[in-house]
Amino acid sequence: MPKPRSAALTAGFLVMAMLVPQGAVAADPVDTLESLRREATKARTELEKATAEMVDRRKALAVSQVKLRNTLRDLAVAETELDRIREPLARLANSAYQQSGAVGSLSVFGEGEPDAALRASADVTMLAQSQQALVDRADALQKRRRELASTAQDLQSRNAIEQTKVQQQIDGLKERSAQLTKQLTTALGKVGRDTRLEFGCDKTLADDAGQFPNGLIPSKYLCPLPQRGNQLRADAALAFYKLNAAYRRRFGRDMCVTDSYRNLAEQHRIYSARPGFAAVPGTSNHGKGQALDLCGGVQSSGSLQFNWMEANSRKYGWFHPSWAYSNPFEPWHWEFGTAQ
Repeated sequence: MPKPRSAALTAGFLVMAMLVPQGAVAADPVDTLESLRREATKARTELEKATAEMVDRRKALAVSQVKLRNTLRDLAVAETELDRIREPLARLANSAYQQSGAVGSLSVFGEGEPDAALRASADVTMLAQSQQALVDRADALQKRRRELASTAQDLQSRNAIEQTKVQQQIDGLKERSAQLTKQLTTALGKVGRDTRLEFGCDKTLADDAGQFPNGLIPSKYLCPLPQRGNQLRADAALAFYKLNAAYRRRFGRDMCVTDSYRNLAEQHRIYSARPGFAAVPGTSNHGKGQALDLCGGVQSSGSLQFNWMEANSRKYGWFHPSWAYSNPFEPWHWEFGTAQ
């Protein structure tokens, strides 16, 4: 677990890195964001670890307390039994010591007759031995109880100290995470929209997205496009951000998108409305999150926008499939990946 001093130094370094002195060369905003994201992720991981440690300590303490309660309950049963026989034993001892002489001491129940006195003495001895065994057992249990109580007190005190330490660590990590989140939010506000989108699209999910059936890609594997309401698979989205930026530099506006990822339900809806023109549900490239339908001039073959796309799209991993030139003719349809 990082020491508070090292955590403070790390946060201070990040703040200083963002406050570039006049005349100095400013850091690349993307590099700054990546650095902040790594620090925020690290802080989150440390927070989760510290929280798990506290939970484990609490569980261990709870188990110890249950054992202690069970032991004390058993001791209470033994003490109750001892209390039950203590008064008869006291009366018996008192009666025996009140008799005078050796014979008298043996004739508690025998009225002075030797045989009866011996029998009574044996009864008294057996009863005394039984009571003494219970007393000895009670003494042992009471000693054990004192030991357990001392152990429990030590355990509770030690755990309380440990929990306080862990809670202090968690509070420190929470504060650090909050500071980093604030810094990250501030940094995101200073960069362009495309950079923010790229930053929010987890490129590590791109490969895993291919394992899901057509039209059933979970939302975590999809990334939003600058065009509201549209999404693509992570790898296709990251490539589109660059394509869109190049298009905007050329034409002064974002690309026009009419359709992107289609889930299975949407594929069925479109197919029922346009049978024979839309792909059979479950087979559409839109369901893979790797296809776009474009407008804004691109939908017209031979237009300035269409020609620009033909000349530049492959630089960014996008292409116009050969089938879309003739069967059916769809100049608006573009796909990401390797051309067939």
